[in-house]
Amino acid sequence: MFIQTEITPNPATLKFIPGEVVMEQGTAFYENSADAANSPLGQRLFAVEGVSGVFFGFDFIAVTLADQDWDDKKTEILGAIMAHFSSGEPIISEASGASEAVIDADENPEDAEIIAQIKELLEARVRPAVARDGGDITFHAYDEGTVYLRMQGACAGCPSSTATLKYGVQNLLKHYIPEIQSVEAI
Repeated sequence: MFIQTEITPNPATLKFIPGEVVMEQGTAFYENSADAANSPLGQRLFAVEGVSGVFFGFDFIAVTLADQDWDDKKTEILGAIMAHFSSGEPIISEASGASEAVIDADENPEDAEIIAQIKELLEARVRPAVARDGGDITFHAYDEGTVYLRMQGACAGCPSSTATLKYGVQNLLKHYIPEIQSVEAI
């Protein structure tokens, strides 16, 4: 198995591309070993000292290190990924019930149309772009003109995430949906 790696805008996160599908549907983001209890691959990756985040996309795995020192850890993480794919274990155990990647807060029925437009724009224009950088942005809530989004994978803690959120996502959403006043990360 040949696993490609790519740098991301977040120096603490490296994107690993195993050349096969990682997640058939949705995404998964774990910030610690306990969060990854339902993921055999997540458990393997968190067993590597210094791993502070794991994100699974359609065809990639983004791993974040607490100390950003990839020289010592890249080979260890590559080994954990190869061992997992060789084992035949699932990425996420079905028995533990994988959780939904997108968490919707209680929606106000009056905002249903705006929320549907937000989700459509995120799905069509934002998520594919940030996935190329090893991350994801998911809808959390909409309240009185403010959109709340969750940054995941390479986007979580990225130095340029504020610029992406304010100058990219916020401007895009405001352009298409005049009711939006601001976008905030949760």
